[in-house]
Amino acid sequence: KAAQHTKAPIERLVDRIAGVFVPIVLALSLLTLVGWLVAGAGPSFAISAAVAVLVIACPCALGLATPTALVAGSGRGAQLGVLIRGPQVLEAAQRIDTVLLDKTGTVTTGEITVESVSGGTDEERRWVGSVEAASEHPIARAIATQYEGGPAVVGFVAEAGVGASGEVAGHQVHVGKAGDLVDDQLAAAITQAETRGLTPVVATIDGRPAIVVTVGDTVKPTSAVAIQELRDLGLVPVLLTGDRAATAQAVAATAGISDVISDVSPEGKVVAVRDRQAAGHRVAMVGDGINDAAALAQADLGIAMGTGTDAAREAADITIVNSDLRSVAVAIALARRTWRTIKQNLWWAFGYNVAAIPLAMSGRLSPMIAGAAMAFSSVLVVSNSLRLRAFKPANVESHRVEAPRSSQPV
Repeated sequence: KAAQHTKAPIERLVDRIAGVFVPIVLALSLLTLVGWLVAGAGPSFAISAAVAVLVIACPCALGLATPTALVAGSGRGAQLGVLIRGPQVLEAAQRIDTVLLDKTGTVTTGEITVESVSGGTDEERRWVGSVEAASEHPIARAIATQYEGGPAVVGFVAEAGVGASGEVAGHQVHVGKAGDLVDDQLAAAITQAETRGLTPVVATIDGRPAIVVTVGDTVKPTSAVAIQELRDLGLVPVLLTGDRAATAQAVAATAGISDVISDVSPEGKVVAVRDRQAAGHRVAMVGDGINDAAALAQADLGIAMGTGTDAAREAADITIVNSDLRSVAVAIALARRTWRTIKQNLWWAFGYNVAAIPLAMSGRLSPMIAGAAMAFSSVLVVSNSLRLRAFKPANVESHRVEAPRSSQPV
C-alpha cells in the first residue's frame, strides 16, 4: 500500500505539466468562443465548440497514465514474490546494467556445515565454539553447533568482515579469515579447502594460529539459470564476496559467473559499487547479510533476499520473498515492462490531446462526441496498464518446478 501511494519522479513531472496544461486549455476554450463569435458564428455554435475543447482536453488519461501502471506493476510483483518499496524503484531498475551478487545466502543456499577440522585439541575446539556461539554470522552458527558445551566467552567482539574474538578459559581466542601466519599443516588444510571451493576459517589462541575449520554450503540449484537470465536481459553479473580468491572462483565457476571480486570487507563492497558507478554503470547490489547493508544502500538498486537480515532488507529497494535468485531477473524485467507501459500511456495521453484539441477548436466535434472520446482515452490507458497483471516472465514456470539439487559443495 505504501509503495502504491507514493509518487514516482515521472508522476510528479506529469503533475507539473498538468498544472500548466489546464490553464492553457481554459485559455484555448475562451479563445475558441471569442474567435467563433468574431467570425460571425452563432452563440450556440461558439459555446458548443468552446465546451468541446474543455471536454476533449480533460487530462484524465494524463493523470491515470502513471499511477495505474505503478499499481498494476507493483501488485503483480507481489504475486511473483517481489516486494517493491516504492515507484521510484521501478524507474531506477529499468536502467540497471550491472548486478553485483553476494555469495553466501544469495548465490549459495546459506545452509553452512562444517566439512573438516585441522589442528587443536578437543578442548581448544570447544573454545572456538564458545566464541562463535556469541556471533550471528551463518558460519559462526555452524561452528557453534558443531562444538557446543565450551566455557562462557568474556569480552566478545565481532568485527564485520574480519571475525570474532573473546576470552575463553583465560585464553584470548580469535576466529576469522585465513591469514598468512600458519604452519605447514594448517596451510595445507587451507589450500585443500580452497581447491574444493570451501571456506577455511582460522582460529588463533593467544595469538597463535591453532585450528583451521573448513566450512561450505551449496550453490542454489537455480543460481546458474538465474545468472543466464540476467545475461539475457543485457546485464553483467559480478560475484562480490569476502571469501578468498580460490573459493570465490570455484563458486563462480559453478554458478556460471565470469567476473569475480573477492576478499573484500563490507567497506570494500561499498567501494566496489562506487567504482562501477564512477565508471558510468548503473549498479544493482543483491545480498542478504548485515555485511551487505551499506553496499545495498549505496547501489542504484538494492535487492535483498527475504531470508536475510533485517538490516539488509531495510537498506534494500526490493525484497525477494522466496530468496530465489531467479526473482532478481523477474524484478528487473517487470520494472522494464512497467516503465514501457507508463511511456505508452503518456504517449497516448499527450498525443490524444495534441490531435483532438485543434479538431475541437475547428467546431467539428460536438461536446457529446468529445465526452465519449475523452472517456475512451481513459479506458484505453487503464486497460493498457491492467495488461501488467498478466505479466509472465520467461522463468515463471521454472519458479514452480524445483530443479535437481547439485551435489557439489562450495
